[in-house]
Amino acid sequence: MRHRCWIPLLLACLCTLAAACRPAPDTPIPATPAPGADKPAQAVRLLTRHLRDNALDAYARDAVPPDLHARLETAWREGRTRWPLDELPLGEHLPGVLAALEKPDAEAHWRKVFDRQFAHADREIDSTAATLGLFGVQYVQNEGDFSESEREHYTQIVAAMSRWAQSAPLSDPGRAHAALPRLAAAARQTGLASEADFARFGMDDSLRRMAPFAAAVKQALAGYGLDLDASLAALDASLQSQTGDTARVRMRYQLGGEPVDTVVEVERHDGRWYLSDVLRHARAALERPAAAPVAPTTAPGPANKPRPAAAGRPPSA
Repeated sequence: MRHRCWIPLLLACLCTLAAACRPAPDTPIPATPAPGADKPAQAVRLLTRHLRDNALDAYARDAVPPDLHARLETAWREGRTRWPLDELPLGEHLPGVLAALEKPDAEAHWRKVFDRQFAHADREIDSTAATLGLFGVQYVQNEGDFSESEREHYTQIVAAMSRWAQSAPLSDPGRAHAALPRLAAAARQTGLASEADFARFGMDDSLRRMAPFAAAVKQALAGYGLDLDASLAALDASLQSQTGDTARVRMRYQLGGEPVDTVVEVERHDGRWYLSDVLRHARAALERPAAAPVAPTTAPGPANKPRPAAAGRPPSA
């Protein structure tokens, strides 16, 4: 009770600061940048910067024109899409992953799982990484709903990740034990433990809430020698050609110590530039029917064996 006398003084200080920070009447207020990019190569750089900053909501805003963004927000709340998360490998399983990591005993449980199944299994993990790399390259080159640009890009990504995984210390218990508490804490910070949470918060708020988890995943990977932020920061994008409202942009960067060099298509709408493949997948996401209601399931835990995950789409740049 005795501290309540400070409340009026605190409010007065805040009002004074707000008045001091308010621009003068003749000072123009900077306009909010329009979604998208003003040049073809900038479309790649802009989305890359958002990924580096873990600003997934900003990525969604600048990846598509405003009218498409609004329709995606509606589809998200209706449960018809989790774009752009469902463009990630295993993105459709993110609610289950977050729910598993948010459980009170998650750190201890997954530490035991790792020690039992993966600790010091260097030979097995290396063999699996090599096999999955070969399978992944063959799949991207010959199967799936990929554009020619995506096939070229994703083939390089899968091969680079496979080679990195074969040399990374993925079976080291010390690294896993250090990463699990950070991942669990970040998952709890999101407040996203179910499909209902994703629908309730909507696309923009859910993506903002994913930021700490995205940062924790990057930090964990960096502990194994895969510095995604360094790769994104060093990415070079240059205009190759432009014809009217379409253009080709060359992207070059390093992933796991391997060079990636590819060309992506971009297109202009209402004076702003967007990646063609990203637009194609966003429009396709709107065509999916609403998911049927399902009974709630218990997240994987000590008494619940985790389900095997399905393969997902390699990430777009």
